[in-house]
This record gives sequence, C-alpha cells and structure tokens, in this order.
Amino acid sequence: MEALNEIIKKCNELAFDLNFTRAKEWKKQDNSRVLVGYMPIYFPREIVHAANGLAVGILGGGDKKQIIKGDAYYQSYVCHMPRGIVELVLDNHLEDFDGFVFPSICDVIRNLSGMFQLFGKGKFVKYLDFPQNFLPEVGGEFYKSELQHILNEIKKINNIEITDESLQKSIELFNKNRKLTEEIYNIRSEFPWRITAADVYSIVRAGFVIPVEEHNEILEEVIKLLKVENGEPLDKIRVIVIGAFCEQPPLSLIKTIELAGCYIIEDDFLLGSRWIKGDMNTTKYSPLDSIVRAYLEQSTFSSSVYDVDNPKELRLLNQLKERKVDGIIFAAPSFCDPALLDHPILQKACDDNNVRYISFLYSENTGQFKVIKEQVGTFSDSIKLWA
Repeated sequence: MEALNEIIKKCNELAFDLNFTRAKEWKKQDNSRVLVGYMPIYFPREIVHAANGLAVGILGGGDKKQIIKGDAYYQSYVCHMPRGIVELVLDNHLEDFDGFVFPSICDVIRNLSGMFQLFGKGKFVKYLDFPQNFLPEVGGEFYKSELQHILNEIKKINNIEITDESLQKSIELFNKNRKLTEEIYNIRSEFPWRITAADVYSIVRAGFVIPVEEHNEILEEVIKLLKVENGEPLDKIRVIVIGAFCEQPPLSLIKTIELAGCYIIEDDFLLGSRWIKGDMNTTKYSPLDSIVRAYLEQSTFSSSVYDVDNPKELRLLNQLKERKVDGIIFAAPSFCDPALLDHPILQKACDDNNVRYISFLYSENTGQFKVIKEQVGTFSDSIKLWA
C-alpha cells in the first residue's frame, strides 16, 4: 500500500506543521483571502470559507514544541494545551493570521482569548459563546448573532459580504467532508487492521490546516485505497477512547494504546471535525439558519455541552452498541475539568450496564507510555480471557 503510505506521510507533515506553512501559502495567492485561527473544539468553518477565508485549527504545540515561556502565563493546575498555544504566539508561529476564534469550552479558553487581546494578535479576537438553551427562538437566535459578529469582523478585513449562494456551496463542501470522514471510520470499524488509528488521526487532522477542497480529495483517495483488502486481523479488542476532545493526545499515545492490544474503533479526538451528525439541511432553512439548526439539533455529545435533556451517558452506551466494541478507555488530559467532572457519570453508566472500562490521564506533550501500555495491555488481556 505504497500510495496510502505516501498520503499518510503527507498528512502527517501537514497536521503537525506548527508554522502552518500550507495555510499561509494559500493566503498569499489572493489578497482578499483571510486566515482565521480557531481553538478546539467545534467551530462552523463554513462561514469563514464562504467569506473567502480558511479556518485553521490551532491545537497546541503537542510534543513538537518545548514549553518555556508559556508556563509563565498559567497556573500549574490547569491543562497543558493553552501553554503550548501561548508558546506558539510568543515564538511568532501565528503571524499572518487575521483573526482568532475561541469557542466556549471552559474558563481556561476564555482567559486565553483575553491573552490574545493583550498580545495584540490578529485584527480581531472573538470568544464564541455557544448557546446552552436549545430552543431555536432563544439559543438559536443568540448563536446566529454570534456567527454574524464573526462575519462582520471578516468583512472589515476583506470587504466580502457572503451570499446565500456562497454559504450554500461551503456547506455542501463540509457536508461532504464529514460524510467522507465518517466513511473512513466506518471502514475502520469493519476492517480495523487496514489502517491504524494513528494514521486516521493524521489524515483527519490534516484537514484542520488546508482548504476543504484539498482535504476532500485526500479523503476520497484514502477511501478508495482502504476498500482494497490488505493486512491481516490481529488478536485485539475493540475499544472507544473518550475524554480527549480538546487537548489532543500525543500521537505516540494513540500508537501505545494500539500496541497494547486494542483497535480504537471510535474516539473523540478532533471532535470538531465530526461534531455535526449528518448533513446540514439547506432545503428547509436558509444557509445560515441551517448551520444554527445543525448545532441545536445534530450535535454530538461532549463534556463541554450542557445537555441534561439528552444524557451523554446514554449516547455513549448507544455508540458502544453501534460500533460493537468490547470496552471503553477514558483518557483525559490532566486538569481538564469538563472531562473529569463527566467521567464519574459516564463510568457509573458503564458499571450499571456491565461495560468494561479503564481510566488514565495524559498531557499533550508527554505521557507515561510504559505505565499506560501495561495498564491497557492488562485491560485487553482480561477481556480476551474472561469476557
């Protein structure tokens, strides 16, 4: 599978390029183009695309960037990701970006948006508050006004007013992107030995830093190659990894889990790329309203969203049945309040339904891989022996 390996190599280079070289090259090709950086988790990239922009995912420095200056800006008891992002800012990795959007996740991200304002980075900085009320006439109208605010800021830069036609085209491209991504996950669910979870991660993450048109071509080629039988199934258990929706795990950690005897069939890595389940409905609503409605009615579950009327523990159990997995791995970043507050609720649901699980913490720049490999390996062996 030389062709697939070449694609994976290319995606890996794109995904972990902390200088965002491809995005900056794209911008230079047209003076009206803009780059808008956004932090995890979900941001409707369609609105930036329709305004002749590229929404670029900024996920921290990971294990590719040594944190020195960033540690001076945050307490020791908060997660690692914002330190890495501050380090990127102070080392000028984010020059040429026109604006930055900080979707509401937690107080750390809120404070990070304030730091960007103090640093004077970009022509605008926006803390995007998502609605916690899911009534269209309440939360929907609020969310729509938040998105319009971002569009107004972009218009100040390139003087482009989006039309229904341009937004419709953007929505169709991202509908296709989500559908193709989901197809790769479906193929992996049926034939997990054909491609590793780490390689799927790199392929999906590449889409955070390149135009969606390019990423769709990559995904289509990957799907074509994955439909060809290759490799042999191994004696591994099937698992869901959950808790890594914001600060991303090191690629080595994903590989460690698989080497310890697991096929990662489902996960919440890079959750923003799969946030909306299904297509946005532009036949029933206007393009902008369809983006709003999709968030209100088609969002996946996450610890960053208050959804008491649609319990996430039930949605996790449904996911477990749909993917036919043997157990769950709760992997959360150290000091991630949303994830760690949710885990007891999710784990109680596992206990009540005889679902096997384990739990550990990690940091984006390091991981106790030997300890984790032993823990996951024991978990895998116990299921194979006694399930």
